[in-house]
Amino acid sequence: MTCCGGSANAALDLRPTTGGATRVDPTFVHDVAPGRAHVDFLVPDMHCAGCIASIERALGREPGIATARANLTSRRVGVDFDLATGSPDAMLEAIEGLGYSARPFDAAALAAADKDEVGATLLRSMAVAGFAAGNIMLLSVSVWAGADDATRDLFHWISALIALPAIVYAGQPFFRSALRALKARHLNMDVPISLAVVLAAGMSLYETATHGQHAWFDASVGLLFFLLVGRYLDHRMRGVARSAAARLLALSARSAMRIEPDGAAIHVPVGEIAPGDRVRVAAGERIPVDATIVEGASDIDKSLLTGEAEPEPVAVGARVFAGTLNLTGPLLVQVTAKSGDTLLADIARLMEAAERSGSRFVRIADRAARVYAPAVHILAATTFVGWLAAGAGWHQALTASVAVLIITCPCALGLAVPAVQVVASGLLIRRGIMLKDGVALERLAGIDTVVFDKTGTLTEGRPELAESPLADVSVWEVAAALGAASRHPLARSLAEAAAARGIAPATLTNVVEQAGSGMEGVWNRKLIRLGRQEWVGGAPVDDERATRSEIWLRIGETPAIPFRFDDALRVDTAATVAALRARHLDVLLLSGDHPQAVARTARRAGIDEWRARCLPTDKAGALAFLGGGGKRVLMVGDGINDAPALAAADVSMSPASASDISQTAASLVFTGPRLEPVVTALKVARAARRLTLENIGLAIIYNVCAVPIAMLGHATPLIAAVAMSTSSIVVTANALRLPLSFRTGKRAAKGPASALREAAA
Repeated sequence: MTCCGGSANAALDLRPTTGGATRVDPTFVHDVAPGRAHVDFLVPDMHCAGCIASIERALGREPGIATARANLTSRRVGVDFDLATGSPDAMLEAIEGLGYSARPFDAAALAAADKDEVGATLLRSMAVAGFAAGNIMLLSVSVWAGADDATRDLFHWISALIALPAIVYAGQPFFRSALRALKARHLNMDVPISLAVVLAAGMSLYETATHGQHAWFDASVGLLFFLLVGRYLDHRMRGVARSAAARLLALSARSAMRIEPDGAAIHVPVGEIAPGDRVRVAAGERIPVDATIVEGASDIDKSLLTGEAEPEPVAVGARVFAGTLNLTGPLLVQVTAKSGDTLLADIARLMEAAERSGSRFVRIADRAARVYAPAVHILAATTFVGWLAAGAGWHQALTASVAVLIITCPCALGLAVPAVQVVASGLLIRRGIMLKDGVALERLAGIDTVVFDKTGTLTEGRPELAESPLADVSVWEVAAALGAASRHPLARSLAEAAAARGIAPATLTNVVEQAGSGMEGVWNRKLIRLGRQEWVGGAPVDDERATRSEIWLRIGETPAIPFRFDDALRVDTAATVAALRARHLDVLLLSGDHPQAVARTARRAGIDEWRARCLPTDKAGALAFLGGGGKRVLMVGDGINDAPALAAADVSMSPASASDISQTAASLVFTGPRLEPVVTALKVARAARRLTLENIGLAIIYNVCAVPIAMLGHATPLIAAVAMSTSSIVVTANALRLPLSFRTGKRAAKGPASALREAAA
């Protein structure tokens, strides 16, 4: 990803549309293709699917826009546009024209978003509304008990003094959203909410000033409190997630040792490295850029790309990639791509694209809310006009219409989803599963395909000695000595296996590491080697043992002997796959390992479809292909190489042992050595979807029954507020039924296989 410069900037129209200085600095604009660029904006005020739709529509009307995608989780809007006709300033003004605050995205802006100022504001507003509602209800008890005349007026005025400042402060999240919607000439759910609160408070103040019998300050503030509870729970479940792509790019080296034409070696920032330059990479350093080896040999840890822990030997002519780790020997490499065009940067761009495409999902509650605002306004207006037409005064007509607005306020609808999500999140946490995004529950409930990574996901991710030669103790002593001196994971596992057998390492001399080959030394005047088969001189094996990782040992002129390792399956891998298939889900395996090892793991796990030697782009491409065919995919992976696929999937899970980047990209993270949480999460998600639909149904039934009563004038604003609160309590109580479908105590005593069979039922 490179910043625009030179001729690109000459073609890019950064002129402000309203005069003055350029607002979007060219450094925020990046080339993505010839004649096309990309810019990201941070829009912290986005909070629903309606916000996404209005922003994308507004940007779509701007000239030169190719695509505009809003991501609700990260509060980012990504825009691809034509360099010749698109104007980032015009895009920024289009977003601001809808009433949203926006700014070009950068790391500092993301850090500010991570402080979660929106959540803090909602929490303070909820506290103020709750405190005010409690005190006003205490004062109202006296009025309900029969206080009249001066006493009643005094309590009403005290209630007003408490309620009005509380409404002004606690109602700001709704008032601001409603004003933005009205300025943009459209309606959202916050418009009728604001009308109900303001009109109820205004009428209560009028009744108090005219010595009226009734005032409804408690209804106004109580309404705000319940709505803020739903809004805060929803905000917490959505979260403001840090981009996994940003963490991936943090693996890039910041500087490199460039070899000048005169042979001098100087440290320079990676951004100054150009194709054709020569760079020295010491053992233990990350490769700074994509390059080709021109001198030296080593072992390269490519787990970032393949997910496999076993290093790959490299020598002159081999390609190496940015972010991979040089393990054993110094290398001189010739640069083939600048820092913004490396494979690592391509993976980060792929992840950002996946994050944007994932934000297209629209929640059940958001779909239900699309018709809510117009319907409520029509009902309230019809009530007001109907009462006037029937000969009633404006006071009676307005009271009835306010009751309609209050009784139809979406407290029940607003709590229907977050209440279930909070209960489900608590249930999952008790079972070792952390839900990062409530939307993931709805996505998980609808999946029909599960894609697994191999190493560290289906398997335990560490090599264990599976086959060793029948050798005397001296052979083990020599192997343990060389293994302990090596940085290769198989050699270290061999040393650990020897220690577990109580074998002490032999005393060796002249121990050296041959980069890319193995370790050698002298023992009893014999040359000994531990390493690759070709270097040691081992005879190849053609049977199934060849699918295992191996390391060879040779002592003097005796034949070389192999030590073979397995990456053991998790204890319940086969049972988990069987449980998923019992639920009529397709199960696939994508791995960066070689075909023989992947085939063996798939056979042991009970998976029929698999694919080997997958790079991160291959995995993400496979998920895109499945999605294009109408599949709804759950991706389960743990490595950095899995992060683009985790971001691209409809929903994703990652074990707690996974890399930070994978955990960031995943929707759910599970703990423990078993795969059972995959099935448990699926069962919880489907139960949560059922309860969510029930809650929305209860909210609809409540409105169908209560609205006619309010329209006919049989419900005052106070009765309407009580009915509204009751509906909120009903949907919350229904959400609390979720744990009843899980026999937590009994299942804990069962083995993994029996628990999985029960989960599959």
